Amino acid sequence: MQTSFTLAQLADPDIAASEKILRACVHCGFCIATCPTYLLDGNELDSPRGRIYLIKDMLENDRAATAEVALHIDRCLSCLACMTTCPSGVHYMHLVDHARVHIEHTYRRPRGERLLRAMLAKLMPYPRRFQLALAAAILGKPFAPLAQGVGLKRLAAMLRLAPWRGPHRPLAPQIFPAAGPRIKGRVALLAGCVNDVLAPQINAAAIRVLTRSGVEVVVAEGAGCCGSLVHHMGRKEEALSQARANIDAWAALEGLDAIVITTSGCGTTVKDYGFMLRTDPAYAERAGKVAGLARDISEYLAALPLAADQSAPGLVVAYHAACSLQHGQRVTRQPKELLVKLGFQVKDVPDGHLCCGSAGTYNILQPDIARRLRERKVGTIEGLRPDVIAAGNIGCMTQIAAGTKLPAVHTVELIDWATGGPRPPALREHRSTMHPSAAAG
Repeated sequence: MQTSFTLAQLADPDIAASEKILRACVHCGFCIATCPTYLLDGNELDSPRGRIYLIKDMLENDRAATAEVALHIDRCLSCLACMTTCPSGVHYMHLVDHARVHIEHTYRRPRGERLLRAMLAKLMPYPRRFQLALAAAILGKPFAPLAQGVGLKRLAAMLRLAPWRGPHRPLAPQIFPAAGPRIKGRVALLAGCVNDVLAPQINAAAIRVLTRSGVEVVVAEGAGCCGSLVHHMGRKEEALSQARANIDAWAALEGLDAIVITTSGCGTTVKDYGFMLRTDPAYAERAGKVAGLARDISEYLAALPLAADQSAPGLVVAYHAACSLQHGQRVTRQPKELLVKLGFQVKDVPDGHLCCGSAGTYNILQPDIARRLRERKVGTIEGLRPDVIAAGNIGCMTQIAAGTKLPAVHTVELIDWATGGPRPPALREHRSTMHPSAAAG
């Protein structure tokens, strides 16, 4: 794609990076075939190619974002299926991230939308605040239909997504020693923000599998939200501040083999720290090292000699490939290979490249599109008649579980169970729906 940025514009490193991405695009349109929002309504402006044209026009002309531009960029899930499809290597993720920052700085949203986005940015990345918000949401859940009925769709979406059970306490900084006489590895675990408050069993399962395998696990003092939630709302400085805090926390640890992450959306962001902080002389080098150490839990476990416990159940597992894992990190084989190795029967979900509609805060900010994508995803999953749904991202688990009675668990929960750990809580609650052999396990 031909561009016409001035030399003065290209002196800005963000503009220079986006200009390079734009020039890689050849207008082929392959991306359209795998874009969830385009497939729903067929609007070219809700496709990667259409959004690229909008972003190019806005940035080249140094123009403030308009309501139309904000609408179509906001509808982008950042699922990154387009990047997997693109034959020209267009790094759409960095381009749309830049566009979101430009929109945040130059477009004044309606008051209600500003308040909602500010609330999400000030609550979700902070576990203690998020705990209080979830406790309040339990009281409001019965009123979700009323909120929907009076047009408060986003409030209704938040209430429906909130669990009926109370929030959990976040994981405190500590060291989990490796089992056995010899330590085979040492990793930092990103406890995260939403993950531990909603589903502490995920990190607990990861810690059990790792320590049983002789790996010491450290939850670092000072590490917190990866920055992804605010990053995808265009709040650049907040995202970078959270990234710097994590880098400082992990840089203080010695002898790390990896930084293990159980939420794939977080993993995609941490692996991008090197790019995000490339112009910060105080952090650029360390950010690159942290990004190089980051591993999804399935990546790290794939290199360990895991063995199935004799009582491992042979459940039929519908494996949902989270977008951030398959497109953002290009991790596709390891989760499924681990499950098969440990005795599960794994089925790929048809149209598995398409997003479930979670996408961080997307299912709150764009509830109608998110609902349609969930219905499509749940329909393809239920057609497989599985015993359980496995995914590598808490957002996907929450989104899909809101539309089906099938249990949805994290992949590492099944790995833990098969290698001697406890049955995942969601499977205990759904024991009656499983095959007899699995229910007895």
